[in-house]
Amino acid sequence: MKKIGLIVPCYNEEACLTEFDKEMNRVIKSMPEYSFEVLFVDDGSSDRTLEIVKELSQKRDYVRFLSFSRNFGKEAAMYAGFCNVDGDYVAIMDADLQDPPSLLPEMVKILESGEYDSVATRRVSREGEPKIRSFFARQFYKIINRISDADVVDGARDYRLMKREMVEAIVKMGESNRFSKGIFGWIGYRTFWYPYENVERTAGETKWNFFSLFKYSIEGIISFSHAPLSIASWMGVICTGISFLAILFIIIRRLAFGDPVQGWASMICIIIFLGGIQLFAIGIMGQYLARIFSETKHRPHYIISEASDEVEKVR
Repeated sequence: MKKIGLIVPCYNEEACLTEFDKEMNRVIKSMPEYSFEVLFVDDGSSDRTLEIVKELSQKRDYVRFLSFSRNFGKEAAMYAGFCNVDGDYVAIMDADLQDPPSLLPEMVKILESGEYDSVATRRVSREGEPKIRSFFARQFYKIINRISDADVVDGARDYRLMKREMVEAIVKMGESNRFSKGIFGWIGYRTFWYPYENVERTAGETKWNFFSLFKYSIEGIISFSHAPLSIASWMGVICTGISFLAILFIIIRRLAFGDPVQGWASMICIIIFLGGIQLFAIGIMGQYLARIFSETKHRPHYIISEASDEVEKVR
Protein backbone atom coordinates (compact mmCIF):
# COMPACT_ATOMS: atom_id res chain seq x y z
CA MET A 1 0.00 0.00 0.00
CA LYS A 2 1.44 3.36 -1.02
CA LYS A 3 1.65 6.14 1.55
CA ILE A 4 0.78 9.80 1.04
CA GLY A 5 2.43 12.32 3.33
CA LEU A 6 0.81 15.74 3.77
CA ILE A 7 2.67 18.79 5.07
CA VAL A 8 0.47 21.47 6.64
CA PRO A 9 2.31 24.67 7.75
CA CYS A 10 0.34 26.51 10.44
CA TYR A 11 0.72 29.99 11.89
CA ASN A 12 -2.14 31.18 14.10
CA GLU A 13 -4.68 28.97 12.35
CA GLU A 14 -6.83 27.96 15.33
CA ALA A 15 -9.99 29.13 13.54
CA CYS A 16 -9.37 26.82 10.55
CA LEU A 17 -7.99 23.59 11.99
CA THR A 18 -11.27 21.94 13.00
CA GLU A 19 -12.81 22.42 9.56
CA PHE A 20 -9.58 21.36 7.88
CA ASP A 21 -9.50 18.16 9.94
CA LYS A 22 -13.09 17.30 9.01
CA GLU A 23 -12.47 17.85 5.31
CA MET A 24 -9.14 16.03 5.36
CA ASN A 25 -10.63 13.06 7.22
CA ARG A 26 -13.43 12.86 4.65
CA VAL A 27 -10.92 12.76 1.80
CA ILE A 28 -8.76 10.15 3.54
CA LYS A 29 -11.77 7.87 4.06
CA SER A 30 -12.60 8.17 0.35
CA MET A 31 -9.12 6.79 -0.52
CA PRO A 32 -8.87 3.46 1.39
CA GLU A 33 -6.27 2.11 -1.04
CA TYR A 34 -3.67 4.53 0.40
CA SER A 35 -2.27 5.09 3.87
CA PHE A 36 -1.81 8.67 5.08
CA GLU A 37 0.37 10.81 7.28
CA VAL A 38 -0.60 14.41 8.05
CA LEU A 39 2.33 16.42 9.42
CA PHE A 40 1.31 19.74 10.96
CA VAL A 41 4.19 22.22 11.33
CA ASP A 42 3.39 24.87 13.92
CA ASP A 43 5.41 27.95 12.95
CA GLY A 44 5.62 29.48 16.43
CA SER A 45 1.91 30.32 16.69
CA SER A 46 0.77 32.59 19.52
CA ASP A 47 -2.83 31.29 19.64
CA ARG A 48 -4.23 27.81 20.35
CA THR A 49 -2.92 26.27 17.13
CA LEU A 50 -0.45 23.94 18.85
CA GLU A 51 -3.01 22.90 21.46
CA ILE A 52 -5.54 21.97 18.77
CA VAL A 53 -2.91 20.12 16.73
CA LYS A 54 -1.98 18.08 19.81
CA GLU A 55 -5.63 17.16 20.26
CA LEU A 56 -5.82 16.06 16.63
CA SER A 57 -2.71 13.90 17.06
CA GLN A 58 -4.49 12.10 19.91
CA LYS A 59 -7.68 11.77 17.89
CA ARG A 60 -6.21 10.69 14.52
CA ASP A 61 -3.55 8.01 14.30
CA TYR A 62 -2.25 9.51 11.05
CA VAL A 63 -1.51 12.96 12.52
CA ARG A 64 2.01 14.05 13.56
CA PHE A 65 3.23 17.52 14.49
CA LEU A 66 6.33 19.68 14.84
CA SER A 67 6.40 22.96 16.76
CA PHE A 68 9.03 25.65 16.24
CA SER A 69 10.66 27.56 19.09
CA ARG A 70 9.55 30.81 17.39
CA ASN A 71 8.12 32.03 14.11
CA PHE A 72 10.67 31.13 11.40
CA GLY A 73 8.34 31.73 8.44
CA LYS A 74 6.40 29.55 6.03
CA GLU A 75 9.46 28.67 3.95
CA ALA A 76 11.17 27.19 7.02
CA ALA A 77 7.96 25.34 7.92
CA MET A 78 7.75 23.79 4.46
CA TYR A 79 11.42 22.80 4.57
CA ALA A 80 10.94 21.19 7.99
CA GLY A 81 8.02 19.25 6.55
CA PHE A 82 10.05 18.03 3.58
CA CYS A 83 12.84 16.92 5.92
CA ASN A 84 10.54 14.98 8.27
CA VAL A 85 7.51 13.76 6.32
CA ASP A 86 7.14 10.13 5.29
CA GLY A 87 5.41 8.85 2.16
CA ASP A 88 5.82 7.63 -1.40
CA TYR A 89 3.96 10.76 -2.46
CA VAL A 90 4.21 14.06 -0.60
CA ALA A 91 1.81 17.00 -0.75
CA ILE A 92 1.94 20.42 0.83
CA MET A 93 -1.19 22.43 1.55
CA ASP A 94 -2.43 25.31 3.70
CA ALA A 95 -4.73 24.77 6.66
CA ASP A 96 -7.16 27.53 5.65
CA LEU A 97 -8.78 25.33 2.93
CA GLN A 98 -7.71 27.66 0.15
CA ASP A 99 -5.91 24.52 -1.02
CA PRO A 100 -8.93 22.19 -1.24
CA PRO A 101 -8.17 18.65 0.02
CA SER A 102 -10.99 17.48 -2.30
CA LEU A 103 -8.57 17.91 -5.25
CA LEU A 104 -6.21 15.32 -3.81
CA PRO A 105 -7.82 12.15 -5.31
CA GLU A 106 -7.64 13.56 -8.83
CA MET A 107 -4.06 14.75 -8.25
CA VAL A 108 -3.06 11.26 -7.10
CA LYS A 109 -4.74 9.74 -10.15
CA ILE A 110 -2.70 11.99 -12.46
CA LEU A 111 0.52 11.11 -10.65
CA GLU A 112 -0.27 7.40 -10.77
CA SER A 113 -0.47 7.58 -14.56
CA GLY A 114 3.33 7.68 -14.55
CA GLU A 115 3.52 10.56 -17.01
CA TYR A 116 4.35 13.20 -14.40
CA ASP A 117 6.55 13.55 -11.30
CA SER A 118 4.40 16.20 -9.64
CA VAL A 119 0.94 17.72 -9.84
CA ALA A 120 0.88 21.42 -9.00
CA THR A 121 -2.16 23.63 -8.61
CA ARG A 122 -2.67 27.05 -10.12
CA ARG A 123 -5.52 29.49 -9.65
CA VAL A 124 -7.27 30.49 -12.85
CA SER A 125 -9.10 33.32 -11.10
CA ARG A 126 -8.37 35.71 -8.25
CA GLU A 127 -11.90 36.51 -7.16
CA GLY A 128 -12.05 37.83 -3.62
CA GLU A 129 -8.50 39.18 -3.81
CA PRO A 130 -7.82 42.96 -3.88
CA LYS A 131 -7.32 44.13 -7.48
CA ILE A 132 -4.11 46.02 -6.72
CA ARG A 133 -2.64 42.90 -5.15
CA SER A 134 -3.67 40.77 -8.14
CA PHE A 135 -2.11 43.27 -10.55
CA PHE A 136 1.26 43.28 -8.81
CA ALA A 137 1.19 39.48 -8.46
CA ARG A 138 0.75 39.06 -12.22
CA GLN A 139 3.56 41.53 -12.91
CA PHE A 140 5.84 39.63 -10.56
CA TYR A 141 5.26 36.35 -12.41
CA LYS A 142 5.98 38.05 -15.75
CA ILE A 143 9.20 39.61 -14.47
CA ILE A 144 10.68 36.57 -12.74
CA ASN A 145 10.01 34.32 -15.73
CA ARG A 146 11.79 36.76 -18.05
CA ILE A 147 14.89 37.30 -15.91
CA SER A 148 15.43 33.90 -14.28
CA ASP A 149 15.72 30.22 -15.19
CA ALA A 150 13.03 29.22 -12.68
CA ASP A 151 9.70 28.24 -14.20
CA VAL A 152 7.13 30.03 -12.03
CA VAL A 153 3.61 29.80 -13.47
CA ASP A 154 1.16 32.67 -12.98
CA GLY A 155 -1.29 31.78 -10.23
CA ALA A 156 0.86 28.92 -8.93
CA ARG A 157 0.14 27.77 -5.39
CA ASP A 158 2.44 25.93 -3.01
CA TYR A 159 -0.20 23.19 -3.04
CA ARG A 160 1.30 20.30 -5.01
CA LEU A 161 1.73 16.54 -4.87
CA MET A 162 5.21 15.13 -5.57
CA LYS A 163 7.01 11.84 -5.86
CA ARG A 164 9.60 11.02 -3.20
CA GLU A 165 12.60 11.64 -5.49
CA MET A 166 11.45 15.21 -6.10
CA VAL A 167 11.14 15.83 -2.35
CA GLU A 168 14.67 14.53 -1.81
CA ALA A 169 15.95 16.93 -4.48
CA ILE A 170 14.25 19.83 -2.67
CA VAL A 171 15.79 18.84 0.68
CA LYS A 172 19.26 18.82 -0.90
CA MET A 173 18.83 22.49 -1.79
CA GLY A 174 19.66 23.68 1.70
CA GLU A 175 20.06 27.42 1.16
CA SER A 176 18.86 29.68 3.98
CA ASN A 177 17.11 32.22 1.76
CA ARG A 178 14.43 29.98 0.29
CA PHE A 179 11.86 30.71 -2.39
CA SER A 180 10.01 27.43 -2.86
CA LYS A 181 8.09 28.39 -6.00
CA GLY A 182 11.42 29.04 -7.68
CA ILE A 183 12.98 25.88 -6.24
CA PHE A 184 10.10 23.76 -7.57
CA GLY A 185 10.66 25.17 -11.03
CA TRP A 186 14.46 25.11 -10.91
CA ILE A 187 14.86 21.41 -10.05
CA GLY A 188 12.79 20.49 -13.09
CA TYR A 189 10.84 17.22 -13.22
CA ARG A 190 7.68 16.72 -15.23
CA THR A 191 4.87 18.79 -13.73
CA PHE A 192 1.16 18.78 -14.53
CA TRP A 193 -0.53 22.09 -13.76
CA TYR A 194 -3.97 21.52 -12.29
CA PRO A 195 -6.24 24.59 -12.70
CA TYR A 196 -8.93 25.47 -10.19
CA GLU A 197 -11.05 28.44 -9.17
CA ASN A 198 -9.85 30.59 -6.29
CA VAL A 199 -11.23 29.56 -2.89
CA GLU A 200 -11.47 32.03 -0.04
CA ARG A 201 -10.26 31.24 3.47
CA THR A 202 -12.68 29.20 5.55
CA ALA A 203 -11.95 31.34 8.64
CA GLY A 204 -9.40 33.72 10.12
CA GLU A 205 -7.30 36.29 8.30
CA THR A 206 -4.41 35.98 5.88
CA LYS A 207 -0.91 36.47 7.32
CA TRP A 208 0.35 37.87 4.02
CA ASN A 209 -0.05 41.64 3.66
CA PHE A 210 1.13 43.67 0.69
CA PHE A 211 4.50 44.51 2.27
CA SER A 212 5.30 40.90 3.19
CA LEU A 213 4.37 39.74 -0.34
CA PHE A 214 6.56 42.47 -1.84
CA LYS A 215 9.46 41.41 0.38
CA TYR A 216 8.88 37.78 -0.62
CA SER A 217 8.90 38.70 -4.32
CA ILE A 218 12.24 40.52 -3.91
CA GLU A 219 13.59 37.40 -2.22
CA GLY A 220 12.49 35.32 -5.19
CA ILE A 221 14.05 37.63 -7.78
CA ILE A 222 17.38 37.86 -5.97
CA SER A 223 17.49 34.12 -5.27
CA PHE A 224 16.99 33.10 -8.91
CA SER A 225 18.34 35.94 -11.03
CA HIS A 226 21.42 38.10 -11.51
CA ALA A 227 19.46 40.55 -13.63
CA PRO A 228 19.34 43.31 -10.95
CA LEU A 229 23.15 43.36 -10.90
CA SER A 230 23.19 43.64 -14.70
CA ILE A 231 20.67 46.49 -14.52
CA ALA A 232 22.89 48.35 -12.04
CA SER A 233 25.91 47.87 -14.31
CA TRP A 234 24.11 49.10 -17.42
CA MET A 235 22.77 52.12 -15.56
CA GLY A 236 26.34 52.99 -14.67
CA VAL A 237 27.43 52.65 -18.30
CA ILE A 238 24.52 54.77 -19.56
CA CYS A 239 25.07 57.52 -16.97
CA THR A 240 28.79 57.60 -17.78
CA GLY A 241 28.00 58.00 -21.48
CA ILE A 242 25.51 60.78 -20.83
CA SER A 243 28.01 62.56 -18.55
CA PHE A 244 30.73 62.34 -21.22
CA LEU A 245 28.42 63.83 -23.86
CA ALA A 246 27.43 66.61 -21.44
CA ILE A 247 31.09 67.44 -20.81
CA LEU A 248 31.78 67.67 -24.57
CA PHE A 249 28.76 69.93 -24.99
CA ILE A 250 29.93 72.26 -22.23
CA ILE A 251 33.49 72.45 -23.60
CA ILE A 252 32.33 73.12 -27.16
CA ARG A 253 29.85 75.73 -25.95
CA ARG A 254 32.56 77.46 -23.92
CA LEU A 255 35.09 77.54 -26.78
CA ALA A 256 32.57 78.56 -29.44
CA PHE A 257 30.57 81.18 -27.57
CA GLY A 258 32.66 82.07 -24.54
CA ASP A 259 29.45 81.70 -22.54
CA PRO A 260 30.04 80.55 -18.97
CA VAL A 261 27.97 77.61 -17.87
CA GLN A 262 25.15 78.77 -15.64
CA GLY A 263 22.33 77.04 -13.85
CA TRP A 264 23.15 76.19 -10.25
CA ALA A 265 19.71 74.63 -9.63
CA SER A 266 19.91 72.31 -12.63
CA MET A 267 23.44 71.27 -11.64
CA ILE A 268 22.27 70.34 -8.15
CA CYS A 269 19.42 68.29 -9.66
CA ILE A 270 21.88 66.40 -11.85
CA ILE A 271 24.18 65.70 -8.91
CA ILE A 272 21.27 64.41 -6.82
CA PHE A 273 20.06 62.29 -9.75
CA LEU A 274 23.46 60.69 -10.29
CA GLY A 275 23.90 60.21 -6.55
CA GLY A 276 20.53 58.48 -6.39
CA ILE A 277 21.49 56.09 -9.19
CA GLN A 278 24.75 55.28 -7.39
CA LEU A 279 22.93 54.57 -4.14
CA PHE A 280 20.39 52.45 -6.01
CA ALA A 281 23.16 50.36 -7.57
CA ILE A 282 24.93 50.01 -4.23
CA GLY A 283 21.63 48.95 -2.68
CA ILE A 284 21.21 46.17 -5.25
CA MET A 285 24.70 44.89 -4.54
CA GLY A 286 23.96 45.16 -0.83
CA GLN A 287 20.96 42.86 -1.19
CA TYR A 288 23.12 40.16 -2.74
CA LEU A 289 25.90 40.66 -0.18
CA ALA A 290 23.37 40.41 2.65
CA ARG A 291 22.23 37.02 1.37
CA ILE A 292 25.81 35.84 0.96
CA PHE A 293 26.47 36.91 4.55
CA SER A 294 23.36 35.06 5.70
CA GLU A 295 24.39 31.87 3.92
CA THR A 296 27.94 31.93 5.32
CA LYS A 297 26.69 31.99 8.93
CA HIS A 298 25.17 28.52 8.45
CA ARG A 299 22.43 29.13 10.99
CA PRO A 300 19.71 26.46 11.15
CA HIS A 301 16.59 26.91 9.06
CA TYR A 302 14.44 26.17 12.10
CA ILE A 303 14.57 24.97 15.72
CA ILE A 304 11.98 22.43 16.90
CA SER A 305 10.91 22.86 20.50
CA GLU A 306 8.30 20.11 20.57
CA ALA A 307 7.25 17.18 18.36
CA SER A 308 4.88 14.23 18.43
CA ASP A 309 7.81 11.83 18.00
CA GLU A 310 11.59 11.81 17.84
CA VAL A 311 12.93 14.14 15.13
CA GLU A 312 16.05 16.14 14.41
CA LYS A 313 15.52 19.27 16.51
CA VAL A 314 17.77 21.63 14.53
CA ARG A 315 18.40 21.73 10.80
